[in-house]
Order: sequence, then C-alpha cells, then structure tokens
Amino acid sequence: MWFSLILALSLNLSSAVLPLANQEKAEKAPPPREHHEVVVTATRLEIPPRQVASSITMLTAESLARGKKSTLVEVLEGVASVSVTQSGGPGGASSVFIRGANSEHTLFLIDGVELNDPMNPSRSFDLAHLTLQNVDRVEVLRGPQSPLYGSDALGGVINVITRQGSDKPTVSLTSSVGSYGTMTNRGEITGSAKGVRFSLGLQHWATKGVSAASSFYHGNSEPDGTRNLSLSARLSYAPIKNVEVDFIARSTLARVDIDNFGGSYGDDPNHIQDYRHFLYRAQVRSLTLKNRWEQKLSLALLSSRRNYDNPADEMHPQESEAGHFESRSLKLDWQNNLFLHPSHTLTLGLEREQEGGQSDYVMRAAWGEYRSDFPHRKAATTGFYIQDYFRSLDRFFVTFGFRFDHHSRGEDAFTYRLAPAYIWPRMGTKLKGSVGTGFKSPSLYQLYAPGTFYGPIGNPHLKPEKCSGWDIGVEQPIANERVQLRLALAYFQNQFKDLISYDVSRGYVNIGQAESRGVEVEAELRSDQGFSMNVAYIRMEARDKTKNEELLRRPKERFCVALGYSMHNRWSFSFSFHYTGKRRDIDYSGWLAREVILRGYGLLNGVISCAPRPKVELFIKLDNILNTRYETIYGYGTLGFSAQAGVTFKII
Repeated sequence: MWFSLILALSLNLSSAVLPLANQEKAEKAPPPREHHEVVVTATRLEIPPRQVASSITMLTAESLARGKKSTLVEVLEGVASVSVTQSGGPGGASSVFIRGANSEHTLFLIDGVELNDPMNPSRSFDLAHLTLQNVDRVEVLRGPQSPLYGSDALGGVINVITRQGSDKPTVSLTSSVGSYGTMTNRGEITGSAKGVRFSLGLQHWATKGVSAASSFYHGNSEPDGTRNLSLSARLSYAPIKNVEVDFIARSTLARVDIDNFGGSYGDDPNHIQDYRHFLYRAQVRSLTLKNRWEQKLSLALLSSRRNYDNPADEMHPQESEAGHFESRSLKLDWQNNLFLHPSHTLTLGLEREQEGGQSDYVMRAAWGEYRSDFPHRKAATTGFYIQDYFRSLDRFFVTFGFRFDHHSRGEDAFTYRLAPAYIWPRMGTKLKGSVGTGFKSPSLYQLYAPGTFYGPIGNPHLKPEKCSGWDIGVEQPIANERVQLRLALAYFQNQFKDLISYDVSRGYVNIGQAESRGVEVEAELRSDQGFSMNVAYIRMEARDKTKNEELLRRPKERFCVALGYSMHNRWSFSFSFHYTGKRRDIDYSGWLAREVILRGYGLLNGVISCAPRPKVELFIKLDNILNTRYETIYGYGTLGFSAQAGVTFKII
C-alpha cells in the first residue's frame, strides 16, 4: 500500500511540476544541481553523491537546523531504513537496526572515530546521550562496510561529522523550554582567524521525562528524567604549505533515572545511571608529490565510564545493587590517497587498535550477596585495507576494496566490497549496485566473562560473526530551472552466520544464523520557491534462520515523509510524519517470558519558526502532535504530545 502511494505521489509530482514537451526537450534538460554536497563515509574520500554507488542517506546541516532536534536519537527516527528503540523516554538506553541487522552490527563514528563501547557485552553503542551541538551533518551508510571500517560494520555505518570553521567568527545562542520540564541551552562559535579554523559547541539539556517503565502498566508512576552536559571542539591549523593539523575533542556527562524493567511494577524511584564519555583525536594531513599523494595520520583515544546505583527503597527494602563499567580504546590510522589520475584514486591504509576494560557488579538481597567482577582485559586488532576508485567519462563509477584484520585474541578476517554505478547520459538515470562482506570480532565480555555457579559465560574460542550482502538500485533525477526531483528504488539482501548467542550450558557460542531482505523507495523534491519534500519507504523481512522466526523489534515496514517551506526568508515551516509497522517482542516482566506483538504507530512532528529580525529566530517545536500511545520496546514508556518554545540569537 505504501509503495503504491509513494509511486503514485512521485509520478503525479513529476508530471505536475516538470512537464516535458517531447523527448528532445527531456534529453536537453539540465542535470540536477549538486549544491556542492559531498559524502565521505562511503569511500573515505570527498566525492559528490551522484558518484556513489552505495546506499547512503545524508542529513545536512540545513535539515538538522530546521528540525530543532537535540539528540541523534530524534534525528534517526526520521530515517526509514533505520529502526530506533529506546528503553523509556529521553536518556533511556537506545539502539538502532539498519536493514534488519542487530543493533551491535552498526558502527558509530564521530569524524571517523569509532564510538562502540568495548565494555558493552556485545560492543554496541548507546546513542541516547549523543547530542547535536557543533554537528554539521550525519551520514547513514547501509550494507556491509568492513573493508573500509573493520569490525562491527555488518549492517552499516552512522558517521556524525562536526563543523569546520570558516570565514569570520560567528556566535549563536539557543534556549528553549517545554513540556515534561524540558530545557535546552546551547552555545556555538565557529569561524577562522590567523590561519586557524575553529568550532566550539556547548549544550546543556535536561528533562523530567516520563516513567521508564510505562505508566500505562500497574505500579509505575514516578517520572524518570535525565541531565546532559556536552562539549565539542574542533581546531584546524596549517603550519606550512600542504600540511594541516586537525584536533577534535568531545565530552559528555549525563545522569539518567532508570527503572528495573519494562511492564507492570518495573518502577524504581532511586535507580540512577551516571555516564561519562570522552573522545580525543589528533590528525596530520599532508600533500606531497605535486599534490598526488595525500596522507592522513590520526591518533584517537576513547574513554567511557558507566556507574549504576540502586540503593534499597520503600518498594525494594531488602534489595540493592551497584555496578561500575570502564573502558578505553586507542587507535592509530594511517590513510594514504594516491591520485594516480583525475579519474583514478587508490587508497591504502593501516590501522592499529587496542582496547581494554573492566567492571564490577554487586547485588544484595534477603537471600544473600551476588557479585560479578570482570578483571581488566584487553585485545588488539591490526588491519590493512586497500580501495580502488575509478570513474570514466563522468558516467561510470566503480569502487573495489578489500581488507585483512588480525585480532590478537580471535580469528583473522578477510572482507571485500565492490560497488559500481553507471549514469545513462541521455536521461541521467543511475544504475547502481554493491556486493560485499563484513565481520564482527567477539567482544571482551563474550571472550572473557567469568563463569558462575550456573555455568560458563565467556568463550575464548569464539569466531567472528560474518555477513555477506548485496543490493541493486536505480535513481532517476528530473530537473528544470525551478525544481529538482530525485526518485530512487533499491533491493537488498543480507545473510548473517556464526552469530554469537548465549547458551545456558555452554556460555557464548557461534550458533546463530539470520537473513534480511527488502525494498527501499525514496523521493526527494526541491523547489527554488523554498519548498522541499523527502519521502522514504522500506518493506523488509528479517528472520532468525536457526529458530525460523522473525527477529525481535524489526518492523516489516517503515514510512517517513518530511515537508519544509521557507517564506520570504522570515517564516519557516517543517512537518514530518513517520510510521513504524508491527514488531515482534518479548515480555520479560513475569516469571516466564512470553511473546508479544507491538502494534504499529505513526508520529507527527512539526516546527514553526519566525525571524522578526536578521539575527533573531523564534521557534515552536511540536512532537507527537496526535498524542499517539506507542512502544518501541514492550513495557517501556514514551512521550505523549509535547511542545517547546525557543529563541536563537546570532551575536556576530
């Protein structure tokens, strides 16, 4: 149904706003404007989107500013190929599923620096605390991407790219207040002076939220709020000709109220999580051999701490628990781009990453004390990658690459990827496809977790999880002097094997198999009158081949539409609607787990802004306008209708 609706809407729009008198006029129609956009995640090179064969969604600075979002979770909810789940309201643990892959099969990056937590049991990343201050754009790359990015990139890559300063310094301040006691304050400064490009962002965000264990179930009434303080900085300096030094730093301090579980009587009035995250990266970029050899040498440090404290209370007078999780990773990356010809670029790289972590957990109850300590463990990975990018006559583009990784505690991995694209010169039609493989090394916890009285947990003999996938698609741009329209259709299929699952008697073992397949449809419309529209739809099936059942929390269909309109550079309107279909989930709140089906839901959001003066913007942000009751995880709460009012000042 949704596919037919999108196709009909796209055809009607193209016939209404882009009439072509005859075939000759169609052949002479100008190509769509690129707006000087580039993407970097797909190839590690800055290239125009039309030359990319991979399936990628780019959320630009313009769209991020128009949506007035505070966190990455809010942004990704509007991407059809990404399904987001969250255990409660803002600040609750969040996961994403790209094209049906597990949440730990998505690699998260900030400016190319890995964010996945080595001390998470599956080495996934909780994106609930990642805010958007100082962010220029977000790129969502779909499909296996291990040849360029190594472990964890089986389902795809989400790369958050921070702003680089340019021109004269500008300062902007934004403040907003709204429903659920929500308050956001953000300050940003960006620019360049005396050869130094800089950008700096600071954001404080707090909300009283809703009960993490949904208040629609018995025994849950206490709201669970969150506080978040984030700082982001980027400095670039060219000390001599053809040499640039780039430094990035980011820190996040957050405190979140959480509950014990979702469903009836999962409430807990004093269960707290403290989260600390620090990221640093230094990079030196140089051009030699008459600008034919570009080198990027970077060193990145990632440090993360999570503390949980749940003392006894009136509801649980004889129970308490506390946990501490700490991890650190250090990565050296040496990338070399050889510009052999204007149409031929060879990329070679060497990476060395070392990660380590430790944790301790204690639970006390009437029956005694239970402890689970994870002594400090570490592992190292060395990877070599090579990629060949070639284009011919501005019509044919192809990328081929492979990678070899050696894991100090596990098996080696070899991956490859081929992604060609051809643009039909008369119509501008782009035919594209890709085929590739990916892998995920076992996490520290999966390798080394100590056994208990009930049996083993960690398994030092685990193999990497593996994925092979392919997609094929077509894109059709249609344009005239006033309107640009792009239609896209793609089919994908992924196969996963050697997935790591927990067995009660054997601990972690490689026994899982899964597959996902589906269709993605996209339409993008841009008008010189200030109107824009993005429509995306995905129909997908994701199954556990071992158990022959649907994978948990993967909707069969997702539909997203975003409309924007700017009037006289003063008024701006932006509305979005996204629909998520039914999903299979498990209710763990009782003595025995039982299967449940989460019903589909649709969310309507909007932003209205006005610029009464050149450097002042007033806005109202409306979320869940229809006050829809829904769940992304069974038993966990979500926000109803909410509104925020705010103002942005540009001082310089």
